[in-house]
Amino acid sequence: MDKYIEIIENDEIIKKIKPYLKEVQAYIVGGFVRDVFLGKLSPDRDLIICTENIELFAKNLSDVLNAYFIELDSENKIYRLVLEDKINYIDITCPIENNLEKDIKRRDLTINAVAYDINNSKFIDYTGGIKDIKNKIIKGISDKNFTDDPLRLLRIFRFHAKTGFEPDKHLTEITKKEYKNINLPAKERINTEIIKMFEGDYCSSALLKMDEAMLLEEIFPIYKEVKKIPPNSHHHLDLFHHLLETVNQLQIIYKNADEIIKLHLDKQDFGGVKRIAFLKLAGFLHDIGKPSCWTIEEDTGRHRFIKHDEIGSKLSVQILKDLKFSNKQIDYIKTLIKYHIYPSMLVSAPDANEKAFMKYYRKMNDCVIDNILLAMADRLSARGEKVTKEMVENNINNLTKLLNNYFEVRKDIKPLEKLLDGTDVMEILKIKQGPQIGEILNKLQEAQLNGLIRNKDEAVIFVRLLPVKE
Repeated sequence: MDKYIEIIENDEIIKKIKPYLKEVQAYIVGGFVRDVFLGKLSPDRDLIICTENIELFAKNLSDVLNAYFIELDSENKIYRLVLEDKINYIDITCPIENNLEKDIKRRDLTINAVAYDINNSKFIDYTGGIKDIKNKIIKGISDKNFTDDPLRLLRIFRFHAKTGFEPDKHLTEITKKEYKNINLPAKERINTEIIKMFEGDYCSSALLKMDEAMLLEEIFPIYKEVKKIPPNSHHHLDLFHHLLETVNQLQIIYKNADEIIKLHLDKQDFGGVKRIAFLKLAGFLHDIGKPSCWTIEEDTGRHRFIKHDEIGSKLSVQILKDLKFSNKQIDYIKTLIKYHIYPSMLVSAPDANEKAFMKYYRKMNDCVIDNILLAMADRLSARGEKVTKEMVENNINNLTKLLNNYFEVRKDIKPLEKLLDGTDVMEILKIKQGPQIGEILNKLQEAQLNGLIRNKDEAVIFVRLLPVKE
């Protein structure tokens, strides 16, 4: 244990706050302690402090650290200190009934229930969490804890995605028993668990285990339809497993990517979670439009899914809205779904040239890298009998060239000038706000990309000539 104690004692933030904790019982609990045993330091430190006025204590500590004080939960007296670097933060609360053991035993998983006594420099393990961490097993503390808060069912798979640890058999049985309650918690809480799961290295495995535990279709009902699409001559996997494999391939691509790509996908552009998480979610949803447009040609037996990209993009919007994703997150994911075929079609076109590439780069804007990687993952996940090894290699090589070319020219790419906005369109056409405003702006952008419109006057004329729905 000495090496793990040393890691915690040498943590700069722990060293800084320890002198101010001498007059209280103070413990670090949860993910920070778990991650120490996994050889890494988490920016998230949860403190349990035994004191009569926890709010005053948290405010005083925020002054010491020059941190930003946030009241997370006034009823349960949970407070957050966001440190100056905006990366590290400390959550502070009192133990339930002022009793550490009771507090620990009301938590979800044993691996998250190890405490560290700061003043006495020792670990406290009431549930066998240290052993489970070493054995890479996910166990629950109490069946009742999952009944009391069904969200904990989802946390089982979030932590599998994060650690690769295996849920034990009993925990899987609990999930199968309680799965219909997963939608009882607030959708915002479900959203948090989902997106953190997609950030994990073992996300595709977690999704499969969620499905085996009957949880997946409760959160994503559309997969009842997705599972009806069988393998075909271009896909060696049924649609459901094709989508799982796309997520897996995106993780492999990310793991083996050059630093420039990793830096892009590690950015937290959509709210505190790495961009790669949202890309993998787009990969998981990219073919959900197929069940709605599935046909089989009578003469050839070929399975066709005409316009599944557009249909899937539209379907994703409501799914993500229901799960409380932000407009910015939804726009990113629906865009990737809508254009997931675009890069492969572009590089296989006989008249592909630099002008066509530049149009594509401008159209996709800051989603170029993500879009190309999704196209690669999609290609690598579809290897039906009609798909030769040479076809796959040629496609991946051409997509790689498209990506490398982007890195060479992107400094010269200027964003399209915004000639009109939605308010302008409504005023020009004397129409009310509605879906067709977005459709008109998309047509306007396409005309700009094709060089048909160069200034605001031409844009106004273009919009006036468009047919408008009453």
